[in-house]
Amino acid sequence: MYAFDIERPSTIADAVKALKEEDAQALGGGQTLIPTLKQRLAMPSALVSLTGIGEMKGVCLADDGAVCIGGATNHATVAKEAAAHYPGLAGLAANIGDPAVRNRGTIGGSLANNDPSACYPAAALGSGATIITNAREIAADDYFQGMFETALEEGEVITEVRFPVPQKSHYQKFVQPASRFALVGVFVAKFADGVRVAVTGASENGVFRWHEAEAALSADFSAAALDGLTVSADEMIADLHGSPEYRAHLIKVMTGRAVTAAA
Repeated sequence: MYAFDIERPSTIADAVKALKEEDAQALGGGQTLIPTLKQRLAMPSALVSLTGIGEMKGVCLADDGAVCIGGATNHATVAKEAAAHYPGLAGLAANIGDPAVRNRGTIGGSLANNDPSACYPAAALGSGATIITNAREIAADDYFQGMFETALEEGEVITEVRFPVPQKSHYQKFVQPASRFALVGVFVAKFADGVRVAVTGASENGVFRWHEAEAALSADFSAAALDGLTVSADEMIADLHGSPEYRAHLIKVMTGRAVTAAA
């Protein structure tokens, strides 16, 4: 690990100011960044810790019923405090990594990193969430732009994520045992105006919506509605854990399980 300074701002304004320094890097829970630094794959001049900013922590309900989660809120807190309002999201958070990861990792850090196998991107995209930064609001459909790529600009910080609450939802994850990441994960959310299905862990392009399943499930919210559908293996991830064809198969399987559990 290379030498670096560390800043611990107590306000969003101070964090944004600190991030304007050359080669400064935001630090959430550090579950991805710290191992990267240890391997000397990154060399920031300073880390700006966001975990001491009180206004970026906690779970609350907006006037319109949406669940609002501060960007510095850890997974364990989401699992506990969102359970009464959005059980599908809380269940997802409760099964991220292990207890150590859940008590350090943050929702803002996960979404900013946008790992192609992370769980929160599926929840955000499947819910039609809004990612709120210090500068603007970004719809989830516009936020995710590829593997490890997002709409965030240099120095932009995720301060809050706002989740509309569906009538029914569930997340099914086929776990890669060593890492606890999703080999394939599917988040299904049924709203009054239709169903959203978001898939993580499978595609070379990162999290994506399975539109054919959304159309079928909007007409009939049951696993049987998926019977005639297939998922192309094109652009699916190939590694020692599974072939593209295997991941394409798992998408349909996990979607069906999520629908059954939600219904």
